[in-house]
Amino acid sequence: MKTKYIFGTLLATALLWSCSNDDDEANITPEQPENPSAEIIPIELSNYDNGSRVMMQTFYWDVEPRGDWWNILSEKVAVWSEAGVNRLWLPVATKGQSGGYSMGYDPSDYFDFGEYEQHGTVETRFGSRSELENLIDKAHAEDLEVIADIVINHNSGGGEEFNPYRDKNTYTLFNEENGNASGMFNRNYENFYPNSTSDYDDGSLFYPEQNLDHNQEYVQNWLWKQDNSVAKYYKNTMGFDGWRFDYVLGFEPWVVKAWLDEVGGFSVSELWDGRLEVLEAYIEETGSGVFDFSTFYKLDEAFDRLNDLSHLESKMLWQTYPEKAVTFTANHDTEKDANEDNFISEGNKLKAYAYILTHPGYPTIFYSDYENEAFQVEIQKLIKIHNSIATGDVEILYSDNDEYIMKRNGEGENPGLILYINTSDNTKRRTLKTNWTDAFLLDYTENSKFVSQADENGEASIEAPGNGYAVWSIATTGTE
Repeated sequence: MKTKYIFGTLLATALLWSCSNDDDEANITPEQPENPSAEIIPIELSNYDNGSRVMMQTFYWDVEPRGDWWNILSEKVAVWSEAGVNRLWLPVATKGQSGGYSMGYDPSDYFDFGEYEQHGTVETRFGSRSELENLIDKAHAEDLEVIADIVINHNSGGGEEFNPYRDKNTYTLFNEENGNASGMFNRNYENFYPNSTSDYDDGSLFYPEQNLDHNQEYVQNWLWKQDNSVAKYYKNTMGFDGWRFDYVLGFEPWVVKAWLDEVGGFSVSELWDGRLEVLEAYIEETGSGVFDFSTFYKLDEAFDRLNDLSHLESKMLWQTYPEKAVTFTANHDTEKDANEDNFISEGNKLKAYAYILTHPGYPTIFYSDYENEAFQVEIQKLIKIHNSIATGDVEILYSDNDEYIMKRNGEGENPGLILYINTSDNTKRRTLKTNWTDAFLLDYTENSKFVSQADENGEASIEAPGNGYAVWSIATTGTE
């Protein structure tokens, strides 16, 4: 940041400030700080690198143009790396039943990355194998890990065969002529539930007749055990660095643990459940990270469904497993459905990002949000804050229906921060105890131009604009 704040403008700022009228404390007008002629300069955030980074979800539902997505992403990796991203979550990279229209969640051939003619196309929706390999190489050159989206609950696009265990024809024949042109990991009805060794039925929502039996040695060998398994081929041949496991409600947790024990790598599982205890149990059983639906639903309640920020005081996964909680405000599914129970509205998105990018956890940035011109600069600022001064223990200083104030205590020389979210229509200001003494304070999002000063006891007044947020930390002083 290059913005400089001069205290000569403070009085005008105070006069323009719209006070809150719902709480006496929020109406306190602070005294003008001392030394009004001093130049107040933001600290250089890059000097406070806390080692944290963010992941980019690099797609939305039905990306366009078809056949060119890997090339489009290749042009963005350097910019994303510079912005503070360290992992790219790619869409499902192999051929699905829908061919050139498939987003990959109807997997057919686990080894066709856009090089075999099947399902009406050679390339996947995203491009060719060579274009994918180029993207992975460019990402690695920028020190970005590449995360593969793994769909191993169900298959789609096989040939028709009589299935004696269902007493009817099913589309469970996968070979060179039927949806598996690579000839690797051929399958038939014996590899799906029910079969000669199991009548298990997990009630899968997706292609129940083609629900893979992970208990079979043959399936395990092809998915993760043998040298040319899906896991090892993706890692050792294609260069993927980690895994996003799709729809893990469709198979047992031991599958993910076995996969990770065999090949390792970063892992996050899509366990679509907002209950904290369910997410915690899955982490303990698998060792995998999970998307933090407990936080997602609390953000949805606080900003949209219940319009009450006090819900942000609830227990969430980032509090108990910060290293395994992959936080997010949107993904391809939530945006596709735009369901009021699974969706954070456009007007509240940036406040939600301000929350996940200042709290513990590993934040995911949704492609469509980052590429939104109305959001990009603000998200970039928040990523810089996250990667620098969002560190130390968390303390909630205040919350009610329309205000939420949280402090990160910092570590060592790192000063930490204070997040102030305000969903009322008016600017609000509060006096509170900070960790900083005799220090000038600025809002590093630049949403507030107010300049504050912590006294010898650490007390300071901070503000947040109406229907907005601010992130406060120390500043340095200079001369004109």
